[in-house]
Amino acid sequence: MTRVRKTTAAVLALVAAGSTSAAARHGDVYAAPRALPELSAASLGTRFQATRREISQALATAHRFHDEDRARVLASFLTEGRRFLFFDPRGDGRAVEVVGDLRRADRIAVVVPGADNTLANYDAPKFAGGDGRALYRQARADTPGTRLAVIAWLGYESPSMLSTRVVTAGDAEDGARDLERLVSGVHRVNGHARFALLCHSYGSVVCVKAARSFAPLPVDDIALYGSPGTTADDVAGIGTPARVWAGRSTGDWMRFVPNFRFAGLGFGTDPVSSRFGALRFDAGAGAHSGYLRPGSAALRNLALIALGRASEVPRA
Repeated sequence: MTRVRKTTAAVLALVAAGSTSAAARHGDVYAAPRALPELSAASLGTRFQATRREISQALATAHRFHDEDRARVLASFLTEGRRFLFFDPRGDGRAVEVVGDLRRADRIAVVVPGADNTLANYDAPKFAGGDGRALYRQARADTPGTRLAVIAWLGYESPSMLSTRVVTAGDAEDGARDLERLVSGVHRVNGHARFALLCHSYGSVVCVKAARSFAPLPVDDIALYGSPGTTADDVAGIGTPARVWAGRSTGDWMRFVPNFRFAGLGFGTDPVSSRFGALRFDAGAGAHSGYLRPGSAALRNLALIALGRASEVPRA
């Protein structure tokens, strides 16, 4: 019995230690963000400062709980010149970053990522922050002096590819409401800029769910790439006056995913099919994770869409 009690105690201790580590790893020890000032031209600077303080406090928590992976990410967020509109360290985390001058921009591109996006991989290629900066650099290289701002938007609970949530629209519906609030708020900051939404994979479901609410807002272009479907049967069913683009690279495994919708599962019509009716752009030959990889055809063409240069975009 003594040996059994000792073994049980050891197991319980390991479970407790593992729970503490998991809590830190998954953000359960982090505080909820405080209320931020509503977005407007007057409050933009205050909003950036408030969010920076939130990141600093989360970094202190990460150090306190020896959450070193999270600490490395948050330290990079505090690098001079980086500016965030929103940040939430809980769970897998959320972050909304601005690259460029939001007040003076003529065009604003919002990068909406797909599944498996977290704070931990935010700055990596394929993920929100890495893709947002790649897009901004490409657009500036193509059109020096262009007044473009890019928003890297990890503003929703991105589903895991290993969960059943990734084949349902629940997270997309929640994300769509937050995306509409973002675009409305940024429009208050800059009332003359035109918008493009660049929506990767599951992010394309988010964008289409939000599209109807954009009708009074200056969203000119919605680009869907690497999309599994959107829940809309065709472009007319989206109910948006924006140009709707669709692209899929020849190396994207998404082409093997069945396009169905039944009992809340799946996303329906393939956006690159003729039936859907989108403007098809050349997305090159890269992988599902490589659309905004530097040097790719998809990046060059998505940058043209972001800049509103529709007539120059090569069609598939």
